[in-house]
This record gives sequence, structure tokens and C-alpha cells, in this order.
Amino acid sequence: MKRRDVIASIGVTLAALPAIIRAQAGKIPTVGHLWHAGSAQEEEPFYSALREGFARVGYREGRTLNLVHRFPNETPERFRTMAEELVAMNVDVLMGGSVGSVYLKRATSRIPIVFMFVADPVGLKLVNSLAQPGGNATGLSNFGRDIAGKRLQLLKELVPSLERVGFLINPGLPATSMYVDVMNEAAVQLKLKLQTFEARSLEEMAPAFDAMVKARMQAATIAQGGTAFQARHINPKLALDRRLPFLAFSRETFEGGALAAYGPSNIEALYRSAVFVDKILKGASPGKMPVELPTEFELLINLKIAKLLGLTVPAALRLRATEVIE
Repeated sequence: MKRRDVIASIGVTLAALPAIIRAQAGKIPTVGHLWHAGSAQEEEPFYSALREGFARVGYREGRTLNLVHRFPNETPERFRTMAEELVAMNVDVLMGGSVGSVYLKRATSRIPIVFMFVADPVGLKLVNSLAQPGGNATGLSNFGRDIAGKRLQLLKELVPSLERVGFLINPGLPATSMYVDVMNEAAVQLKLKLQTFEARSLEEMAPAFDAMVKARMQAATIAQGGTAFQARHINPKLALDRRLPFLAFSRETFEGGALAAYGPSNIEALYRSAVFVDKILKGASPGKMPVELPTEFELLINLKIAKLLGLTVPAALRLRATEVIE
């Protein structure tokens, strides 16, 4: 065999090895993350949680792992170009949230992808099934039909006279139609009228809440997604100013002054996503790693907001809560 053929053969073999083995050969594995917002600061506390997750499984950033970040600022074209850019860098593993992972999947069928905060991985064609993903992607889901029902049931308990609920959505996000279908099914079961209101950007949030008031909605909730996260400090105030009880979907979207929130811990999901990446770097196939569903949920209630809205939180609901703000 000629010398150049031997070198080429070695290169192919090395590229096929798990990244952790390549690190031993002098190459530190690189993980590329496609975020949602426009900067690391805007992604807090998630940005720090991801780095903490890798530290927990034994990686030292810059020494045993390189992290490359891209921030598309919720812009479709930037999602596309940044996903292609990360793929062109030939990173060892790609990571992304609910929207970012869709663009990553479109950009490559070769590089492993770990997703998080994805409501419907099968519907978004990220995996063939939750139990057997089958391709180059796996990760964590954070929504289900039971969660939709529990959120609306929670609103009914908080607002006893509740009949009409405003559901704030961004129609431009991939999973929105699924959210609407599932929430509508839950509303029918609970004998509630659910009406959707659209907001594609931060600037459209206030007009959407104004429309809810005009339509005589008695409470409001919001579909998960990057736009909702960006507006996490805005929406609770907009709702309170209009005296609309507002139900958030996570601790991060609750802390701006929502009445309540119900959902899995996003911080724990980020910690777990680092575990997925670690397994892949050590040789696991993403196609054989089942998608994880949330098993623990946080119920958060703000009694101060309830008082401002003239609501009395039932004692039984307080006892069920993970955290009650007095």
C-alpha cells in the first residue's frame, strides 16, 4: 500500500471512532449548540445550566470539551444559516431546542443531534418513535396531552367561574398546530372555551393581550416556544395590567409575575442533555437511545398576584404546589 493511502486509511478510521477516543489521540471533541435568543445573556439561566451539565458529567470546557454556540435571535434565516455553519464545522455532536433542532435535522443526517424542550419529536420528524428514534437525533421532550389538561384544570381551580381562556401562540413555530390541537381537546374535556391569539414577536404581545380583553377572556396561558421564552418578563406584566390571570409553562416564564405555572424543570432537562451527549461521545448511537419524557413537574403559585387579582387560592392547591410565593 502506498504511503498516502495508508495516511488516508488512518484518517478515515480515526474519524469513525467515538469522539472521546479521538480526544485521546489529541483532538478534543466539539459540541455545537444552536440556541434561540440573540446572546448568551438572553439565554440565561439555560446557557449556564448547559455548561454546568457538562461539568457534572466530568468535562472541563476548553480542556476536554469545546463548546461552540450560535444565537439566531429567533430569526428563521439565521436558524438555517447557523445550523449549516455548525454542520460545516464538522462538530462531533449538535444540540438545539425545539426550533433549532428542526433546522439542525434538515442540515445533516450524519452528525448526532441531541434536542431538548421538544414537544412533539415524532410530529416534527426528528425521530421515528420515542422508543426507537432510528436516525441521528434523540433527546428530551417536555410536553404531552396530560400536561395540557393539567394546566387548564389548574386555571379552573384558580378561577372558579372560568369559562373562556385565551391561548397565546406564535403560528410561525413548528409545533404550534400540535399545541392548539392538544389544548383544544383538553378544553373540551373541561368544558372550557379556548380561543387562540397570535403574536409572532415581542412587539405583538401587548396587542394580543388587548385582543383577549376585548374578546372577554377570563384567563390566559401561552404555548411553549422561543418567542414565549423571550417574552418571559413581559407577558406576566401585560396580563396583570389587564387583570387577566396568567398561567406560565415553566419556572423561567413564571418568575416575571405570573399567577401560576405547571411544567417540567427546564434546568434539569439541560443537565440531562449533557448526559445524552456524553453517551454519544463515548460511542452510543442516538438512533438507539430512547427519547426521555419528563417525570417530575413543578407547580408554582404566586399568592401576591392572586391577591392583586382578587382570587383565593384553595388550601388543597397550596399543599400540592412545589413552591408558593407568599
